[in-house]
Amino acid sequence: MITSTRLAAGVCALLAALTAGLAFPAGAAAGEPTGQDAPKVDLVLDVSGSMRARDIDGQSRMAAAKQAFNEVLDATPEEVELGIRTLGANYPGDDRKTGCKDTAQLYPVGPLDRTEAKTAVATLTPTGWTPIGPALLKAAGDLDGGDGSKRIVLISDGEDTCAPLDPCEVAREIAAEGIGLTIDTLGLVPTAKLSRQLSCIAEATGGTYTSVEHQDELTDRVNQLVDRAADPVVTPVPAEGAGRCAGAPTLKSGLYSDREEFGQQRWYRVDVRPGQELRASVSVAADRAVNPGYGLLMRAVTSKGREIVRGEAAGTGRTDVISTGLRYPKAGSDDEDAPAEAVCLAVTHSFSAAPGVKATPGLPLELTVDVVDAPSQAGDVAAFGLGRGWWLLGVLILAGFLAGLVWGWLSRWRVTVWRTN
Repeated sequence: MITSTRLAAGVCALLAALTAGLAFPAGAAAGEPTGQDAPKVDLVLDVSGSMRARDIDGQSRMAAAKQAFNEVLDATPEEVELGIRTLGANYPGDDRKTGCKDTAQLYPVGPLDRTEAKTAVATLTPTGWTPIGPALLKAAGDLDGGDGSKRIVLISDGEDTCAPLDPCEVAREIAAEGIGLTIDTLGLVPTAKLSRQLSCIAEATGGTYTSVEHQDELTDRVNQLVDRAADPVVTPVPAEGAGRCAGAPTLKSGLYSDREEFGQQRWYRVDVRPGQELRASVSVAADRAVNPGYGLLMRAVTSKGREIVRGEAAGTGRTDVISTGLRYPKAGSDDEDAPAEAVCLAVTHSFSAAPGVKATPGLPLELTVDVVDAPSQAGDVAAFGLGRGWWLLGVLILAGFLAGLVWGWLSRWRVTVWRTN
C-alpha cells in the first residue's frame, strides 16, 4: 500500500511539473528594461503602541522588526537606494488629528550607509497611532522621480486608525498615477481585518501580502522584496484598443497598457505566421470601488469573425485584479512565403461601478503578447495544456499499471505463503 501511494504521489508530482511548465509560457520581451536609474525601496515600519506586544518568538514585535531590519540592511544590494519611513513613532498623545500626521522619514531614500541606518533603527520605541494612509502618501513622495523600479514595503501589526482616509483607496490612487510603484505589505501576527486591509493595499498596486508570525519569516520576506527591486524594470507601452477588429492597432510581442470603460470592448490585432504560436494574457485592475461579482473574457478571433480560442476568469470582490490568457498555435506550412494571419484579440470585462463612482477614465488594463515558434505539431497544444507531454503521460500511466499488477501479485503470494505456514 505504501509503495502504491508513493508511486501515485510521484506520478502526480511529475504531472504537476509537466503541466506547470507548459501552462505558463515564457515571459514576453515586453517593453524595454529602463535601467538608467537605481531601483528605490522605502521600508515603512509601524511603530505604534501595539508593537510592544511580546508574541513573536518570545520577544516584542518591535524587537523582531529591529533585528530583521539590521539583517536586511546588511544584505541590501549595492545598487539599491533604500530609505526607512516610520508611522506612529513620535506622538504619544490622544489627539487624533495630531496622531494621524505622525509619519516621518527616519532614513532618506538614497545610497545606503548601513551603520547610519542601523543607528536610526535602534532609536525606535513603540509610541502612538497607526496612520497607514498618510504614511503611504508620504512614502510615494519619498520615491518620486527617476525611471527605475520603485517599491514600498509596509510592515504593520494593526489596521489604520485614521479613517476616513482609507489606505486601500490611497493605494488605488497611487496605482492610478501610473508611476510604476509597487506596494508590498507584511502583517505581524495579523487579525482577519488587518489581513483584508493589507491584502487590498498590495493588490491595488500589483504587490504581495504576507502574514508573519516569526522573526526569521520577516527577515526572509523583506530580503526577498528588496532583492526583487533590483530586477530589471519593464515599462508597458501605451496602446489604444479599438471598438472593433477592423480598426484595431497591430501589436508585436511586448507588454502594453490601456484603459477600458465599463461595458466597453477593446480590440487588438496580432500577426501570426504559419509555424508560430500566439500567447496572450490580460489583467484588469479595479482602481476604484466596484460592485462584487465580475468577470474577464479574452477571445482570439479570425479577421472574418470566427472565434479560435478564449480565456475567461471570474471574481467575487475579494481581489482588485483579475487576469486570464490564451494560446493559439498556427499550423506550419510548406510554403515559405505563406502570409501571416491577422488574429484579433477582444478583451471584455464585466466590472460595474459602485453607486456614486465615476465611470471614467476606464479601468487600467495590462496586455501581454508573445509570438513564438510553435510546437512541431501545433494542434496538440490544446490537449489539456499538455502539448507533446502526452507521450510521457502514457508512459507514466503504463508504469503505474504494471507496478500495481506486480504489487498485487506479490501481496497475494505473501498471503498464500503465510496461510501455508
